[in-house]
Amino acid sequence: MRQPGGIGIFGGTFNPIHLGHLRAAEEVRERVGLDEVRFVPAAAPPHKSAGELAPAPDRLRMVELAIADLADFRTSAIELERPGPSYSIDTLRALRNQLGEVRLVFILGLDAFRELHTWKDFAEIFGLSDVVVVTRPPCPDGLTPAQIPLAAREAFRYDPISESFRHASGHVLTFQRITALDISAATIRAHVAARRSIRFLVSPAVEAYIVERGLYRQEDVRR
Repeated sequence: MRQPGGIGIFGGTFNPIHLGHLRAAEEVRERVGLDEVRFVPAAAPPHKSAGELAPAPDRLRMVELAIADLADFRTSAIELERPGPSYSIDTLRALRNQLGEVRLVFILGLDAFRELHTWKDFAEIFGLSDVVVVTRPPCPDGLTPAQIPLAAREAFRYDPISESFRHASGHVLTFQRITALDISAATIRAHVAARRSIRFLVSPAVEAYIVERGLYRQEDVRR
């Protein structure tokens, strides 16, 4: 997946967005040659309990603050503007209709990829965009056929030139190992609940917003 240009689509709850998210997006943008990465906060993620999440407008605002000075990062409110559960396939279909033939690259983490078979119309994702699965060491820098969800596996063939799996649509699936930053949104929420510092885990603007809005103060620190 070395051809230049295109738009990365990085979805998630961003509860809250942290420096690990930003670094992952930057490394994918650089390696894949993207023009920009769009962060897409989920309004109502079907695999998450609403009680675990800060309000969607707050999560969107934190993303906006985190990337405010980064010209090649953008925020999309597309899932907040759409009623009902936030299904990635619906977002990709909408973006494909809006953007036409521009190259799309869907970015997701390894844990999410392992659960991909539970997503709505997941096999269609590969027909709409390239897919980059990001993970941190010590995971191997490469995919095996067994890691592709069974229902989609027959639609792929391995391309040794690009070291990726090519879908019947022409899109590719790759696995990218990123810098190991041991940061998680759950840890940040627990720190806030325990009145511990989150400095250098999130951007200063996001930290200030969490304090201003009183977010995560009642978070169950065991989560």
